[in-house]
Amino acid sequence: MRYFQSGIILIGLLAVLISCATNSSPPEAKLCRQSGPVARSETLKVDGAGLYLLIRGRHCDGPVLLWLHGGPGGAERPLFRLYNRALERRYVVAYLDQRGAGRSFDPKANPSHLTVDRHLRDLDRVVDHLRRTLGKEKVVLVGHSWGSALGLIYAHDHPEKVAAFVGVAQFVSGLASQEAQYAFVASEARRRNDGKSLARLAEIGHPPLEAAEVLPLQTLVDRFGGYFHKRPDFLWATFSGVFRGYVAPWEIGKIIRANNISVRAMNDELTALDLRRSVPSVVVPIIFMLGRYDRQLDARLADAYFRKIEAPRKSLVWFEHSAHNIPFEEAELFNRTLVQRLGDIGIK
Repeated sequence: MRYFQSGIILIGLLAVLISCATNSSPPEAKLCRQSGPVARSETLKVDGAGLYLLIRGRHCDGPVLLWLHGGPGGAERPLFRLYNRALERRYVVAYLDQRGAGRSFDPKANPSHLTVDRHLRDLDRVVDHLRRTLGKEKVVLVGHSWGSALGLIYAHDHPEKVAAFVGVAQFVSGLASQEAQYAFVASEARRRNDGKSLARLAEIGHPPLEAAEVLPLQTLVDRFGGYFHKRPDFLWATFSGVFRGYVAPWEIGKIIRANNISVRAMNDELTALDLRRSVPSVVVPIIFMLGRYDRQLDARLADAYFRKIEAPRKSLVWFEHSAHNIPFEEAELFNRTLVQRLGDIGIK
């Protein structure tokens, strides 16, 4: 699993979409004193880290939707805003750069602090901050890839703060995902008589993988369409980012470095993580959104997990023209479907 070196392929080509202004503001300043738009960026000081949070919404009284990016360390905020910004018309959308990612990256920080438990505690602080400043009892969590593991564990532990959980390219098991990746690449390479890829696979070796072996295997997964099935127009994305005034090319190196540090720091813990054991049930509504061609986190694992997990309400949506990156591969359909499925459970 590229514990979603999320969009690093895409981010690097975009060079984009990172707002040029970051404003620190009082952490408990009220945002919703009246119905109207909300636009705020801030850095929350949380246990030795500065967590960058961007909040946007056309109507301040809308439900709060918090994006949890993949990686770990893969800052997808720029991509979510480019491809999924339409959601801001209906919801108050919060974009968090997790500890060690994007604008929350601190090159002087100790990588040993990058753990699942640390991310969960950070998330709790962010959720409480959003609830207080926006005057909401609960938030909707939308997690992509690694972010889906973070969000589902949090929903299990803090159901009183979560209105619903949406898992996009849902993480299930780190080791099982690596094994499925290996099998997929081996099968495709043999089918295509691709000796070069088979040789590279032999060099990488069989899971469980060391951190240095994770990204090379995922590169092979991408080569055979298991990461992107419907590739976005990278040229359009780049020019669109420039036109909108979000380009900050000097930040790209930091984004890539942050992602690599998080992958190395958390590889062993995420390889051992298995939600089938740790989260067999939740007491909040859940929605899984899966790409039919996803072999980054094999969608068939998520499908099987969905059938077994217990929840008061649950629904699964297949995206027939996507692999791992549904929000970017089928952006308009993803946005419409998310609104529809949340509406079905009364979140409008």
